[in-house]
Amino acid sequence: MNSVRHLIFGAALLGLAGLRPAEAQLAYEMHSTDTGSRFVIVSGSFDHEDDLSKFKDLVAREHPTVVGFDSPGGNVVKAIELGRLIRSVGLSTLQVRQSECASACSLAFMGGVRRFAEPGSIGVHKSSFSDSEGVLVADAVSEIQQLTAEIIGYMTEMGVDPGLLQLAFSYNSDDIRYLSGSEMSRYKLTTSATPDAPAARLAIPNSEPPQTPREQGGVVASLEVPVARSGTVRYPKGEAALKKAADPDSKSVALVRNGTPVAVDQVLGDWYAVTVGRQTGYMHYTWIRVDQFDEDAGDRRYVQVKSLSSLPAAESFIKSSPVPLVAHLTAKNWFAITLKDTYAEQEAKDVANALKAHGLIAKDSIVTLGNTYVRKVCCE
Repeated sequence: MNSVRHLIFGAALLGLAGLRPAEAQLAYEMHSTDTGSRFVIVSGSFDHEDDLSKFKDLVAREHPTVVGFDSPGGNVVKAIELGRLIRSVGLSTLQVRQSECASACSLAFMGGVRRFAEPGSIGVHKSSFSDSEGVLVADAVSEIQQLTAEIIGYMTEMGVDPGLLQLAFSYNSDDIRYLSGSEMSRYKLTTSATPDAPAARLAIPNSEPPQTPREQGGVVASLEVPVARSGTVRYPKGEAALKKAADPDSKSVALVRNGTPVAVDQVLGDWYAVTVGRQTGYMHYTWIRVDQFDEDAGDRRYVQVKSLSSLPAAESFIKSSPVPLVAHLTAKNWFAITLKDTYAEQEAKDVANALKAHGLIAKDSIVTLGNTYVRKVCCE
């Protein structure tokens, strides 16, 4: 049975899986537009051995708002896994004709909270087996039915009309059907009309009206992030490195214990230029609890279940959750969704594991000190 599963998962299904010769495995590259918006391009073929933790770490470090693709397809299961990861961190997806998103790539594209695509930029087709020797027909049919059900369930979960599969079935595995704009809209593959601007305008999905203060129970929660000027070191391992340059690979000048006060001399993207006693150097912004931020849970931990780019999206997510949640404005102007309470370190891990086991929070939820949280903005 395992040989059948590998055959089907490797050759995949529906052309949403792709049968092209193997190419490079997934790679992730960060870009910025002229307006300063950040986006990541996922390139290469999906492979069952791809480690998506690299994508997750990149998003956590660089905070892009949009994902684009340059991929001929590949492994269905891995594409679905990436799609769910994209949805869990609240990213949008955008596809342009200058790049390719065919076969399994279309499944990953579906993960976007908001989805934009130019006509002719996404292709689908059905699959066939390149080598069926030694495979029992009954086993193959059973596996195909199971994988089809998984794909339909995933599409429904992402808000895409499974009727798109019927269109894919009309095109053989050696052919690709590139979807028109009206077809993508009809099957809800896109959530908005395709932008007229060229590929460089990947910032469009994030071009919302400026955030304004929101009133909650008579209290106005400001969405302005104060300038960091001072703080204290707070790092899970008890001490953080003072770096010679604003680079994680830079030489460490010193190790600074938790609780040590620092002066923030300059904010340089994700790094602070700091003075510690008589020494100067650089620390990543997640290593310092900034005095100018309102929130301070001390050594207690938050359980962060999601991150979103807009407050309305955060409010909607919280209202639909089966567990009590709150939203925090962060230093990078996005919104971290956490459990309402804070916990001691081990207690936070135990609570998170229990909720994950029962499917009440996402499996990629994290335990964090919340150094980057500015203030609560919703919805106690």
